[in-house]
Parts: sequence; structure tokens; C-alpha cells
Amino acid sequence: MISDETARAMAESALASWGGAPEPPRLVKNRENIVFEAHLKDGRHVALRLHRPGYQGREGVEAELRWCESLADQGMPVPRPVRTSEGALTGLVEDRVTSCVGWLDGTPIGAGDQPLSGTPEAVRTEAQALGRLIAQLHISSDAAPPDGFDRNPWDGEGFLGERPLWGRFWEHPQLSEVEATTLSSDRDLARVLLAQAQDYGPIHADCLRENVLSTPDGLALIDFDDCGPGYRLYDLATALVQGWGDPLWGEQAAGLVEGYRSLRPLPPDQEALLPLFVALRAFASAGWIVTRALPSDPRQKLYVERALDLAQHLENRTPPWETSR
Repeated sequence: MISDETARAMAESALASWGGAPEPPRLVKNRENIVFEAHLKDGRHVALRLHRPGYQGREGVEAELRWCESLADQGMPVPRPVRTSEGALTGLVEDRVTSCVGWLDGTPIGAGDQPLSGTPEAVRTEAQALGRLIAQLHISSDAAPPDGFDRNPWDGEGFLGERPLWGRFWEHPQLSEVEATTLSSDRDLARVLLAQAQDYGPIHADCLRENVLSTPDGLALIDFDDCGPGYRLYDLATALVQGWGDPLWGEQAAGLVEGYRSLRPLPPDQEALLPLFVALRAFASAGWIVTRALPSDPRQKLYVERALDLAQHLENRTPPWETSR
């Protein structure tokens, strides 16, 4: 990770591709992607992103932005790409691809370390709204499929192959020998079950609470960095995985499915695969955290425990949220 000072210098240089800004940009987050809030000289309010090297590449980032542009054209509440002064979707500064999208005013509906908040009715209502938003995303994508959507696919290989997109979760260093054997076995089981999934197309792939904004006009979806071709159930699963163990998880799961199904079909045999996809997200996160945090980070243990618990539910064919209701 680069220092905040270096990131600010890179951001000010990057903004030249969009005509510059009258005031220094405000650092929002310095993580894998570095994000700044800025006002361009022409008055547009934008989020400037310095994309992490080695993940998507310039073609991949531009594929994401073309999709978001198509979604915004259809009225979806997603960030609209802001093209450079030369009409390009991206720029370059040092080793990073840069991009700007329109700023969306809103507040994240939560964070990963926060419990589901409110009454059961409130949690269910919010989940219904998110389910409808995800359904709208899939409907809009099918109505105008993105061109040249050359992104890493969330398919069997991406989840469970020898080189999963987010790492070999069954080799997490904090797994015991028995636990590693269990996850390896459940990896094989998941591959068998995954063959039953049917609905495949462009997905967001990261509908976590911090990527869903509550705005005056309803919910909006941001941060398409992980988007790609994939199973549609994975979008529902990423919206659910942070509820693991919460007493209101069952209400969230029920509301999410209800909201989705109110706009787009979700056959019972496909709904029955939702626990599989929640487990797949937990597996992916257990692989992801290994290289993203220190061994002492509490998320290392948390993500391993979650993966093992959801693997057990997968073996037993039991929806994990039913015990939360």
C-alpha cells in the first residue's frame, strides 16, 4: 500500500486527464483501490479511482465502465462514468489505471462488522429493497448486454478451480489439518452442486452493505470492481454473507428473496442453491484475506470459522439462516 501523501500526489496528477480540479481531492479510502472525492473545474462532482495494479488491467476496467454506462442509461442507480477531456474512459498515472465516476450522495446501509440493525420488520423491508435492486440490475443487463465484457468469470473455475480468483481457501494457514481436509472435501461437493445452477450473466459480485448506499431516491449500488460474468445467485449471496450468525439473518434472507422474486423469476430449485453460493462467498473471502491482512488480524480467524460453519451447512443441506429465525 502506498502512503496517503503519495496517493494524493498521484490523484492530483491523474485529475489533469479530466481537466483538473480547483481544489485538492479528498481521500476517501486508501486500500486496494484508492478513492478520492473531487470537484472538477467544470463543476462535476466525481469519485476518482486509482485502480490497483495487476487485478483487472485497463481493458478490464473499461469493460466495467462500459457496463455501468449502459446501466445508468437505463435508469439504474449506479455511478455513471465520467469520460476524460479526450473522451476516454480511463487514464494512467504511473502504474495505475485511473477513472472517474459521478459521485452518488448517500450513506452505506452498514458495514461488515456491524450487526443487522432495526426491528425484524425493518431488516426485512430493507432486504426486500435490496432484492429488488439486484433484480433490476440483472433485468437491465439482460436488456442491454455489455459489449466486450472481458472480465474474470465467477464460474466453477473462478470459485473452485486450482487457481480461484481470490485464492486457495482450503490452504488457509490457520486451518488445522482436519479442517483443511474438510474444506477440500466440501470444495468437491460444491463443484457437484454448482452444476445445478442455471442463471448466468453479468453480475456485480460484491453487493456487501458498504457497497449499497441509502439515498433520498432509494438504494444505489457502487463499487463494481469485482464485476464479471457469473451466476446471478452470487449477487444475492454476497448481499447475505455478512449476516452470518446474526439473529435477524433469517429475516434478511427472506426479504432479499421476496424482493428479488417480485421483479424477476427465482425458481424454487434455484433458490435452494442459495446456501451454496453463500458458502462459495465465504470460501472466497477465506482465500482473499490471507494476503490482505496480517496473520494477527481477527478477520483471519473469523473468515475461517465462517467458511467452516457454512461448509457444514452445505454438507447437511440446511439453509444456515433458518437457525437465526
